[in-house]
Amino acid sequence: MEAMRNPFKVVVVTGVPGVGKTTVLEHLARIASRKGLKLKIVNFGDYMLETALKEGLVKSRDELRRLPLRRQLNLQALAASRIVEDSVGELGENDFLIVDTHALVRTPAGYLPGLPFNVLEKLKPDMIVVVEAEPGVVVERQARDRSRYRGDIGGVDGVRRLMEQARSAAIASATRYASTVLVVDNREGAPEEAALKLLEALEGL
Repeated sequence: MEAMRNPFKVVVVTGVPGVGKTTVLEHLARIASRKGLKLKIVNFGDYMLETALKEGLVKSRDELRRLPLRRQLNLQALAASRIVEDSVGELGENDFLIVDTHALVRTPAGYLPGLPFNVLEKLKPDMIVVVEAEPGVVVERQARDRSRYRGDIGGVDGVRRLMEQARSAAIASATRYASTVLVVDNREGAPEEAALKLLEALEGL
């Protein structure tokens, strides 16, 4: 019978580009360290990019979502397997693997689920977190980040639609492994507040 969980606790943190997931997770890491909680935070896209660069498929991160759909699916599956493999032996039953990713990825062929079945069967998340913020704030954050191209999301209305769809996608993904779903509001200037809410939920797992 397939195990419903990994040996450690897995929390998948999702959110639209520019919502501030990485900043919230940086605060979470500091707070958890002070409390003696062991977290391993990984970025799903980093694992995909590493493989894609080695295979000469892309030259930058933003090119990942423009790859042919089947190529992206293969990269997703490889990333999920490697993340779990890297964590086995490092994390115990009271430790947390935190995976920073997206519930939906916008591609030329439409929206690609960030947590399809083959990824879920590897990660087996205990919790799926959806980090949200006011759409206008997200657009402003995107504009400040010159390291990434996000001009195809579509301004405030586009961000609002993507956030709605991403929340629905996270809830749909959660049904496969009976994951809980937590929505965290990352208000402007208050990432630590969001991190504290997330930490409280982790302690309840």
